[in-house]
Amino acid sequence: MRSSNPVFSRRGFSRDNGYAGNGAAPQAGGPAVQTQGNPYAQGAPAQTAPTNPYAQNPYAQPDGLQGSGPQAPAGAARMTMDDVIMRTGTTLGILIVTAALAWALLPVDDANIARSIGVAVVAGLAAMVLGLVQSFKRKASPALIVTYAALEGVFLGVISSFVDNRIAGGAAMQAVIGTMAVFAGVLIAYKAGWIRVNRRFYGFVMAAALGFVLLMAVNLLFAVIGGGDGLGFRSGTLGIIMGIVGVLLGACFLALDFKQVEDGIAYGAPREEAWLAAFGMTLTLVWIYMEFLRLIAILQSSD
Repeated sequence: MRSSNPVFSRRGFSRDNGYAGNGAAPQAGGPAVQTQGNPYAQGAPAQTAPTNPYAQNPYAQPDGLQGSGPQAPAGAARMTMDDVIMRTGTTLGILIVTAALAWALLPVDDANIARSIGVAVVAGLAAMVLGLVQSFKRKASPALIVTYAALEGVFLGVISSFVDNRIAGGAAMQAVIGTMAVFAGVLIAYKAGWIRVNRRFYGFVMAAALGFVLLMAVNLLFAVIGGGDGLGFRSGTLGIIMGIVGVLLGACFLALDFKQVEDGIAYGAPREEAWLAAFGMTLTLVWIYMEFLRLIAILQSSD
């Protein structure tokens, strides 16, 4: 199964046999082989090819295909949960620091708002480009990921300051608390087994995300053509509903991210992949924060 997150979708952080319903668990660093008996086959049961993208695989896959992920040399350091936590803490820490600096150094008062918003837009676009570049790279680039986090922090800092000072006082802190609560809640639910990430869950989330993105794109198009909020998906009652849907989708993305990280560790991914895990988690948390910020702004402005 491929992740909804573009960072993971090219890496093969997937435990296909786990989703298929058999009980085989992959061994870290080794080939994952599953055997299924075909009741209609003549002869021995068919054996499928290894699906571990990080294994040093001596077996040929069908059509000569190999795993899409980078293979670590034998004996090389493998990714651990501590690695993921440390790298995620690094990217989020840089993002928070640059956001705080942007909040303090780029005021959004009447005299400076045009310059501050301009800097935020440029930083946001640059962060988006870097994010896309890293998403399509086969290997992690720590410098690129750190730069992305710094630029994303500048964008979030200015936007948060604008919303907090000119639309809804206290919205930024409320959005931070909401994001932390969603992260903690999804993590607890995932570890407790209340959320089962399987093919049905993945398909539902992907379909919902595609519909959400298409609606937002259409709304933006109408806003550009006709001005205002387009079809009204970002204001009023519809805006509140869409904000809640956005937060729920972000929570589903978190569950998918947790599953991908867990599978990467189980498969013995090389340690450098922890940077990709941190990058993907940061993308999801930024999504949730922005949806919370927008939802709070709508709620307070409607009072």
